[in-house]
Amino acid sequence: MSRFAWIVAVPAAIILIVVGLGISGIIMPGHWSGPNLASAYNGLVPAERLLRVPVTGVYPGGNTSGLEANMENPLKNDPDAVARGMKDFANFNCSGCHMPNGGGGMGPALSNDTWIYRASPGNIYLSIAQGRSAGMPAYGAMLPDRTIWELVAYIQSLSTRPSLTFGTTTSTAPDPVPREQVPAGQIESSTPWAFTEPMPPNGEKNGTGDQRPDAPLPPRAQQPKPPLVSPAQ
Repeated sequence: MSRFAWIVAVPAAIILIVVGLGISGIIMPGHWSGPNLASAYNGLVPAERLLRVPVTGVYPGGNTSGLEANMENPLKNDPDAVARGMKDFANFNCSGCHMPNGGGGMGPALSNDTWIYRASPGNIYLSIAQGRSAGMPAYGAMLPDRTIWELVAYIQSLSTRPSLTFGTTTSTAPDPVPREQVPAGQIESSTPWAFTEPMPPNGEKNGTGDQRPDAPLPPRAQQPKPPLVSPAQ
């Protein structure tokens, strides 16, 4: 075969092979990638470990051997993971169901210590990646693995108790003043329970000085009057 024939035949053969592979991929989708699909996972935690994360807390004989019941967030030592997770929470409209600061709406509250599918980082990860039957979508095919772990870090930051009694603080007065979380519209923070304000007895928010109250006072409620100062003698 002449040199010219080789020059023509080799590219033609390559083109035929590429076209043939493309046609086989259309006729038999998944034929090439199916058996090796699991090996394509490049997450921060091996897939076989995630498969061992239990949703239940009931174990035969109380034995958790072989399970990943206490899996840790691989980003736990990343100081910026929580801040990135807070941005992810807003960017992917998680607040559409869970409300800003995870206060709870159509979806359950995240800023408390009540969990449906357990509170471990592995369980929170799986709730986001795989979804849950009560209405949580599965984001595993949509979000990068690192982004899901950032969301886990942020959600765990939201759910951190500020004190032994969730959502309240103590006072030196005989009757501790109840406190409430500052609304998300006033401050954006990954630790909203660190920002609280006194809760008035009737739910009203009285202004200070010449400020007007945030909302109308309920019937028969009065703003506190400044103490009278006796004139100097």
